[in-house]
This record gives sequence, structure tokens and C-alpha cells, in this order.
Amino acid sequence: MSRVALASVVVLSALACRPYDLRSTVQDQAGLIPAAQYARYGSEQAKVMAIGRALGQWDGGQGVEARATQVTKAADYARSLPGVASVVADTLGYRLTVTFASGWRTAVLPIADGVTPEDTPGAK
Repeated sequence: MSRVALASVVVLSALACRPYDLRSTVQDQAGLIPAAQYARYGSEQAKVMAIGRALGQWDGGQGVEARATQVTKAADYARSLPGVASVVADTLGYRLTVTFASGWRTAVLPIADGVTPEDTPGAK
């Protein structure tokens, strides 16, 4: 009887494990301030929205290489903006940590709203 119970526990625990799509969870903008409105709060906020749009724009898939390319391109774009002091990329988490010259540090998540980073008002 103990072998049957052990086998059933193993089978149930295997069935309880589900694939986790982190990208869809991170990109979900439901319940947040719209990106266009947040970009109007200030120049650093506009730069954060432009970086987030850059991160969402270069989506190449769920492979490790595609994620690395996506995050690297967005980090390079972030470094090109004036006032950005440092950028730390998190390839597995689909996010960047950006520190501005003012000292403000924030996490930037992908924004896939169809607007290109260059079209974000106040970002340059």
C-alpha cells in the first residue's frame, strides 16, 4: 500500500507543476497607469517608458538567446539616453534596473503597446 501512495504522491506532484510564462505576466499592463500618461510625469519617467517600449519592441521569443538579445538591445538603448548613469540587465526576468544621474533607481519592464521608443515624448 505504501508504494501505491508514494507513486500517487509523485504523480500528483508532477501534475501540479505547470509551465510558467513569465513574459506574459510581466508585460501585462492591466491596472497600471497607461504608459503615455506616466511619461508625462517628468523626463526621467519618459525615459523609463521609452526604455520599457524598447524592451517590449525587440521580442525574439522565449529562448535564452532571444531573451539575451532582447535585453542587451534595450540596455544599449537605455545607455544611449542622457541622464542614465547605469543599467543592470536581468535576462531571465525580462527587466532592466536603471539608475539615473539624479540617483533614482527603478526597474523597467517590457511595454508592448505598439509605440516605438523614439515616439515617446520627452524621452530625449
